[in-house]
Amino acid sequence: MPQYSITVNGEDVEVDVPAEMPLLWVLRDELRITGPKYGCGVGVCRACTCLMDDEEVQTCMVKAADADGTEVTTIEGLADGDEPHPVQQAWMDQDVAQCGFCQPGQIMAAVALINDKGDEVTDADIDRIENVCRCGTYGRIRAAIKQAAQA
Repeated sequence: MPQYSITVNGEDVEVDVPAEMPLLWVLRDELRITGPKYGCGVGVCRACTCLMDDEEVQTCMVKAADADGTEVTTIEGLADGDEPHPVQQAWMDQDVAQCGFCQPGQIMAAVALINDKGDEVTDADIDRIENVCRCGTYGRIRAAIKQAAQA
């Protein structure tokens, strides 16, 4: 079986998995990282959103072979020790989460947006985030993203 080297949340790991295995299953099943969630398996719901080389990706659509040599950040890798990432703090301050299932993907999409736009995030930018939230907390998500962009 092929072996792949990936840096996950700052830690170098080696995984022996089939080349076609989705990165989501590498993270969840092989590395026991449970923040990224399985929702649809076709990149639409975006519950599995993570950063790969600082770019937003849907890990259900990335093959293990394509992740070889990359740096992957999941929600578990955002905080600095006990200090939450500004997006995580904004999520708590704005009381965003209800069921919480989509929140890791939502947060990672927000981090990618803020990394790209900085404090100049607009409503139009936020509207382009396509992560699905079945609880419908989009108003609080918007407020949290704006708060974090100003942090």
